[in-house]
Amino acid sequence: MILRSCSSQPTSTPRNCFLNPFLAAHLKRRALIWKHELRNEYCLKSISRNFRIRALETDADQLDEATAERTKSDYGDLVWPSPSDEIPFWKGDFPSWDISEDPVDIQKDSDLMHIVHVTAEMAPIAKVGGLGDVVTGLARSCLTRGHKVDVFLPFYECINKQHIKELELISTYDSFYDGSWVSTNVYRGVVSGIPVVFIDPSNEFFKGQSVYGGSYNELEAYLFFSRACLEWLQVSGTQPDIIHVHEWQTGSLPLLYWDMYHYLSLKKPRIVLTIHNMEHYGECRQEQLNKCGLDGSTYATEEKAVDDRTIGHNPERLSLLKGGIVYSNAIVTVSPTYLKETLCSGWLAGTLIRHRDKYFGILNGIDTAMWNPATDAYLPAKFDANNVEGKKICKLYVQRGLGLASDRHPWDPDTVPLVVCISRLVAQKGLHLITNAIRYVEELGGQMVILGKAPDARVESDFKGLAELHSKGSSIRILLMYSEELSHMLYAAADIVLVPSIYEPCGLAQMIGMRYGAVPVVRKTGGLADTVFDMDDQSQPEQANGFVFEGINEGSLNGALDRAFSYYREKPGEWRAAVKKVMQIDNSWNNTAGKYIEVYNSVRVRNH
Repeated sequence: MILRSCSSQPTSTPRNCFLNPFLAAHLKRRALIWKHELRNEYCLKSISRNFRIRALETDADQLDEATAERTKSDYGDLVWPSPSDEIPFWKGDFPSWDISEDPVDIQKDSDLMHIVHVTAEMAPIAKVGGLGDVVTGLARSCLTRGHKVDVFLPFYECINKQHIKELELISTYDSFYDGSWVSTNVYRGVVSGIPVVFIDPSNEFFKGQSVYGGSYNELEAYLFFSRACLEWLQVSGTQPDIIHVHEWQTGSLPLLYWDMYHYLSLKKPRIVLTIHNMEHYGECRQEQLNKCGLDGSTYATEEKAVDDRTIGHNPERLSLLKGGIVYSNAIVTVSPTYLKETLCSGWLAGTLIRHRDKYFGILNGIDTAMWNPATDAYLPAKFDANNVEGKKICKLYVQRGLGLASDRHPWDPDTVPLVVCISRLVAQKGLHLITNAIRYVEELGGQMVILGKAPDARVESDFKGLAELHSKGSSIRILLMYSEELSHMLYAAADIVLVPSIYEPCGLAQMIGMRYGAVPVVRKTGGLADTVFDMDDQSQPEQANGFVFEGINEGSLNGALDRAFSYYREKPGEWRAAVKKVMQIDNSWNNTAGKYIEVYNSVRVRNH
């Protein structure tokens, strides 16, 4: 495997970071620590098949050039990336990576069922945000526990078919839309070990170069998709135990099921809705709902699907998400704290309170087969909680590839803390805090890498300006894109993962970061409050695993960064212990899928 780096970054020599007295003192401390730790020469087994690294016995006064030369020699088998390389290092040819095999130690459930997910996203083939990760992770976990699982997904034109195994056209049928029947192809395939049913209408829906933002009417396309999925279940004679719908895009399916298809032939299924983000409501005009064959006026009441914010307006509007809440047998949101927050604020709070008895908060998990630093094919070195040396290689690899490596000690990645923020650049994620962190991390003598896209053109323009401003230095890199490969590398390289969200229903970045040995710095909200507990909170030392701030102002964030940097530089033993601790936390889907199974069992119909 030869990985190379991006030519778009500058090749200017980085500034010397060691002028900072904090770093000079830190260097001396690290030398003494290395002298104690690296007495015996040993060969690391965790490094990827391309190279092996030999840990060196060293004295404190030999840390500089002699150590660098010997270390460089031991790293020599790896082709190191450079900012001047023609091809970005995250676009290399990676070994094949099969994550479809079931973990051998997962106990099968005894009472099995058939679960169908109906979703607009699925990782990795149609991923925009965390929704895609959740669908794939939950589906894989339920399969592993012995259940039958299918995922129904629009066959977006942009899907890379090479990621689909056993793809085949299994049928063509007609599904209703706007007064006529649309010929629709249905395909089957396997993605990450999960059976997927692809719905492919013959009209313009789901055509375009991205999952969202095509030239067609998106809301009407998902209304069509929701009915087309039910139509296929009916045509094929399939009666799953559970139809699990996600977000507003499939919010009309519960209405279609109970007011249409349940009266036809679909009797057995029960409906579970997961709300991943309460800020997306699926605003819909009555005449749009009419196009999928329902009478939109029937749902224009406060008890059903009217958008409460439009009551008294002309015209009043509907909310597909609200309709889904009312008509589903169970509703789940993605963390216990976010459940509490949604019952106390927002225009849907009243509806949720009325349906509180069927509303559950279940913390998301992460797919620990897909996110595993011990087997991750995208990493130049592998590592785990018991041997983290490979993480240093990953950090150095990213630093060198992005032009962030120190010119004085180019083979010692631990001299400067690296902060990583992987996020959609939207207001929810705390844009003003992210931009403040760029300035403050540099002021503290650290490094920061931001990876993400901004759907708003003005935000994109602002971050492009910041990217240009910092492109010549050795502290900050802002990459306005999304790359699955690079995200894996950045999590592995990071000392700190930053998640400063204004609100965060669950958040996956902090859990993935911890899995890869990055200590989280987060704002206390939603799922962040359920997964990260402050290192300086003496009331719960057994849970302490990161740095938490509560305010939405820059000063609150700066205080958390100050404390994180202080631990990194002044308490290296405690920092190493924290890295090992966060890597051992079980945030796997298997740890939480059991709670979804309990919800499924609470509403399913047996022996129908």
